[in-house]
Amino acid sequence: MEKITSREILHQIREEAAKKISDSRCRILICAGTGCLAGGSGEIYRRMSELAEENPDIDVEFGPEIAHGSGPLEVKKSGCHGFCEMGPLMRIEPAGILYTKVKPEDCNEIFHRTIEKGDVIRHLLFKQDGIEYKKQEEIPFYKKQTRNVLKNCGHIDAEHIEEYISTGGYEALEKVLFEMTPQEVVEEISASNLRGRGGGGFPTGYKWSQVARQEEKTRYVVCNGDEGDPGAFMDRSIMEGDPHKMIEGMMIGAYAVGAREGYIYVRAEYPLAISRLKRAISQAEESGLLGDHILGTDFSFRLHINRGAGAFVCGEGSALTASIEGKRGMPRVKPPRTVEQGLFGKPTVLNNVETFANVPMIINKGAEWFRSIGPEKSPGTKAFALTGSVRHTGLIEVPMGTTLREVIYDIGGGIKGDGAFKAVQIGGPSGGCLVSKDLDVSLDFDSLKKMGAMIGSGGLVVMDDHTCMVEVARFFMNFTQNESCGKCVPCREGTKRMLEILERIVAGNGKLEDLDLLEELANMITETALCGLGKSAALPVMSTLKVFHDEYVEHVVEKKCASHTCTALRKFIISPERCKGCSKCARNCPVGAISGKIKEPFTIDTEKCIKCGACASACAFGAIHIEG
Repeated sequence: MEKITSREILHQIREEAAKKISDSRCRILICAGTGCLAGGSGEIYRRMSELAEENPDIDVEFGPEIAHGSGPLEVKKSGCHGFCEMGPLMRIEPAGILYTKVKPEDCNEIFHRTIEKGDVIRHLLFKQDGIEYKKQEEIPFYKKQTRNVLKNCGHIDAEHIEEYISTGGYEALEKVLFEMTPQEVVEEISASNLRGRGGGGFPTGYKWSQVARQEEKTRYVVCNGDEGDPGAFMDRSIMEGDPHKMIEGMMIGAYAVGAREGYIYVRAEYPLAISRLKRAISQAEESGLLGDHILGTDFSFRLHINRGAGAFVCGEGSALTASIEGKRGMPRVKPPRTVEQGLFGKPTVLNNVETFANVPMIINKGAEWFRSIGPEKSPGTKAFALTGSVRHTGLIEVPMGTTLREVIYDIGGGIKGDGAFKAVQIGGPSGGCLVSKDLDVSLDFDSLKKMGAMIGSGGLVVMDDHTCMVEVARFFMNFTQNESCGKCVPCREGTKRMLEILERIVAGNGKLEDLDLLEELANMITETALCGLGKSAALPVMSTLKVFHDEYVEHVVEKKCASHTCTALRKFIISPERCKGCSKCARNCPVGAISGKIKEPFTIDTEKCIKCGACASACAFGAIHIEG
C-alpha cells in the first residue's frame, strides 16, 4: 500500500479499498475470534481458501435480486461476530447469509451449493422457535441490538488496514488534524457526555481536559485492555476484530491533549488480541498513519504494547501505570491522580478499549448524534458479555437505558432449560445482583448505582432458580480475595475473613451471628479500602445478603441448600417405593455408606455418606434423590 502522507492519498486509498470490496464476486467471512478459533474455524478458513484457489473462475449465483461484482472471490478472517455459542460462524456476502456451527466437513458443500448455485443449506441456519433465519440481521439476537462500536466486527478482515480504511477508518483522525484544534476536540468529546466504559463511568471529556491543562508538556495516552472480570470479553473482541478503531481513538485523544506516545496494556492471556494489535500498529506505521508527521502534519504519535500478568487489580489506573513502568502492580494513595501524575509521573489519559473505540464515531457524526442514543446522562451504547443460564449467550451491544428484560428475553431468548429467572450478576466480581423486580431497570450508570449495582466493564451473568446465591457470593469473594494485591489491610484481611465465613456457611458450619459479621466486614472494607477493587469487593455479598437473606438463613439454621449446589448440605435418601434392591448403589459407593439385602430396599448411613452422588448416578430406577 502507498505511503499515506496527505489526506488526498488517504481519500484515494479509501476509494480503492471500498471499490475492491464492492467489486468482489463473493466475500466469505469466517469468524477468527478466540471462541470460533477454539471451535475449529482456523481449519474452516484453510479449507475454504483452498477451494477458492482451486476454483478461481467459479460462477457465483445468489439469484437475480442480489447483485455482485465481477472481481475475485475472497476468503477473509473476520473478528468475533458476537453469537459465540453458535460458532464457528461464516458470513457470505453479498447475500448476507450467516451459517452457524460450521464444521470443516461442511466447506465443500457450502462452496459448491451456496456459492456456486445459490442454494441455502438449511441445517446450517440458525433456528429459534421453529423459524429459520437466513440473514444475520434478521436473527432476534442481532435484530434487537444497536451495534456501533462492534459494527465492523465480523464484517471486515481484522488483519488488513485497508479493510478498516474502506469503512471510513481514519476519517475522524483526518478531520481533527485538518479541521479542529485540540481544544475543539476536547469540547466535542465533553459535549457528547461520553462516559468511561471500563466501569467507573467517569466523563471522558473532563478527564481529557484535566490532562490538557497541565503545565507539564510530556503527556501520555494509555489504553486499558486488561479486562480481568470473569466471563467478560468485550474489549478482547474489539482488539481482535477491529483494532484500528481503538487505535484511531487513542490517536485523537493524543492530539487533543498533546501526547506523543501511547501504551496499550493487554493481559497476557489474550495472545490473539496482542497479535492483531501488533499487526495493526505495524501496518499503521508502514502506511504512515503512525509515527512522525502523520498525514503531513506536525502531529507525531507512537504506540507501544505492554502485556499484563493477569492481575485483576491492574484494572485500577495507578496499579496499571505502575505495571507498565516495570513495578509491581499496586494502587497508590490519591491525590495526585493519574491525570496529574500518571505514567512515569506525567499527566496521563487512561481510558479502556471500548471508550476509545467510541471516539472516532463521535468526531465523525457529532456529539449531538451520540447524545441521541440512550438516556441524557448516560448516552451511547454499551457492549455486554451475556452468559449464564440464558438460551443465547455471546457479545451484544445495546443503547444505554435498555432494560434487563429486553437483554435477557428479547436478545438472549429467555432462560434456558426448565429453569426460571432468579438473578443476574452485573459488573463482574465487583458488581451486584439484580432480581425479578429489577428486570425493568434501565441499564445505565446512574440507575444501577441507585440499585447498589454497577455496569462495570459489562459482564452479565444470568442465573436461574437452580443457582445457590450463597455459593455465588462465595465464588466472587474467592476471586476477589485471590486478586487482592495485599497493600491495604481492609482488603487483604477483610476479604479473607469474609471468605472464611462464607466457606463455613456453605460447608454447613455457619451461625446466625455470621450474617451480622459479614455485613459489618462488608461496610468496613467498602469505607476504608485503598482502591476501587477493595471498595467494591463486598458488593456481591452485600447485594445477595440483602435480597436473598432467607437463603442465607436456610443455610445456617436449617443446614439446607434448596438448589442442592452446596455439597456439604446435601442429604441423599433412598425411596423404599422405588428401590428394587439391586445393590448397584452399594457397589458404587466409595465409602461403604449404603447397606441392605438383595431384593429389599437399601438405606444410606448419612454419617458415613460423603455426598459424592455416585449412588444416584448409578441407580437405574431413580430411587435415590436429595432430600428437600
